[in-house]
Amino acid sequence: MGLSLATDCPECGAEEFYRAASMRIQLGEKKKWHCTGCDYGFVTINGIDTSA
Repeated sequence: MGLSLATDCPECGAEEFYRAASMRIQLGEKKKWHCTGCDYGFVTINGIDTSA
């Protein structure tokens, strides 16, 4: 994954997220994503979305 992620925001409908932070943890790589249109954000660990 790069610095942006193309997915729909469940709050405002924007179609792009930017990577706000990234770090290596015991489970793999943790990335924090934030919507470009609002304050909605979520975390992925090794590509698994934890927002659900």
